[in-house]
Parts: sequence; structure tokens; C-alpha cells
Amino acid sequence: MDALGYRSKFAVLVPSTNTTVQAEFDDMRVRGVTNHLTRIAIPNIPLHNDDDFNRLIDLIEEAQEDAIKRVMSCEPDYFVMGISAETFWNGLEASTRLKKQVMEMTGLGVAMGSEACQEALQKFNAKKLAIITPYQPVGDRNVVRFFNECGFEVPRITGLRCESPVRIAHVQPETLINEIKAIDGDDIDAIVQVGTNLSMARVAAVAEEFLGKPVIAINSAIYWHALRQNGINDQFDGFGQLFSKY
Repeated sequence: MDALGYRSKFAVLVPSTNTTVQAEFDDMRVRGVTNHLTRIAIPNIPLHNDDDFNRLIDLIEEAQEDAIKRVMSCEPDYFVMGISAETFWNGLEASTRLKKQVMEMTGLGVAMGSEACQEALQKFNAKKLAIITPYQPVGDRNVVRFFNECGFEVPRITGLRCESPVRIAHVQPETLINEIKAIDGDDIDAIVQVGTNLSMARVAAVAEEFLGKPVIAINSAIYWHALRQNGINDQFDGFGQLFSKY
């Protein structure tokens, strides 16, 4: 038994450009669980349009297998996909297929952002969503397609169109709060943020307080889902209702 990760050792897959997942996952880590990152080696390419964003997805897919193989040597108990766009790409069927591929490659259970958000929304019986992304329009369309195919409506989505993968992590809390307020409305049951390099875990918890409705940050949803799938039911404050109530 691992001296520190005696409840579970999580392998966590992130792009090399991502500076948010490691910090936010460690903030949500509970005693007896350890996080072990492996990085998909990608360049910090410009993201100015749909073609650029499609190239980013291709780069992630090309380098992903090597990163997965590297982390498996630490003998993790569970695999966590700390990436977002790829898990929504091409809809529900493709997302399910991706999870199956990673499970077959690792022999482990897998948490991924698309499924985690779906599970979280079901806890709140939410049907109509407003969504915030850091993506170009092609990314937004794939996110909407996934949620539609899962039975949700998406009246509004805002893509911040960040100019590179690294620049996603530069978005400040003030910007996110303003976007949350702008996208909310009486027709919205819950607000969802996707894009794991967008730091919104703590912002979402604050926004839930002043909006009085669920605000789901994808990193919080992923880590909550990973813990609960491993029978780890610790509840704590600071990261929204998912952790404090469910």
C-alpha cells in the first residue's frame, strides 16, 4: 500500500501547456489520495480561428498515448482525464468511445470532463444550460452538440476565444464573474464552464452563492467524479455544492 496514496493514486493526464489542473486538483485533494500528472507534449500554438483549434485537437490526440504510457509505471489506481475539449469532440458517441479506449489502454477506471459534467448536472436536475468556454467557435459547437445529445438544452454559450493554450490560464476571476453574470438568466437552470486550463473552481463556488443556482466548473466536476467513483465521499466547502452536499 502506498504510504501517501493509501486510498487511491490518481494518474492525471493534462496538456503540457496546462498550468491550472495541477493546482486546482491539489487544492481539492483529500487525505490518502495522491495526484500524479503526466503531460501531453504540445506546442503553445496560436489560436485565432477554427482551423487553429482543430490543429490543437490533432496535436493532443497524436501525443496522448505516449503520455498515458509514461504515467502507468507508477502503478496508479485510477485514471483522470485533465483535458476538456477532446472529451466533448464529435458528440456523445465519440466521448464514450474515447473513454473506452483509455480504459482499455490503462486497465483502469476513467474520469473525464464530459461525463463528469453530465453526472453533476443530474444531481441538480438541470436541463437548460448556459456555458462558458475558452474556445474558438468550433469548440463551442462540439460542446453544445455533446450536451444536446445528452438531453440538455443550451440557450446560450460564450466562447472567450483565448489566443493560445497558455493564455487560457491568464483569464482572471473578474472576467469570469462578469461572463457568468452576462450569460445567466431566468431561463437557465445551471451554468457550466469547460476548458480545464480556465481557473474557475473557486470562482464557481462564489458564483453559486450570489446566483442561487448550480455553477459547475469542469475541474471541480472531474475531481468530484473521480473521488466518488472510488468510493471516497469526503465533503468539504470551498468548491461548491458538488463537494459540500453530494
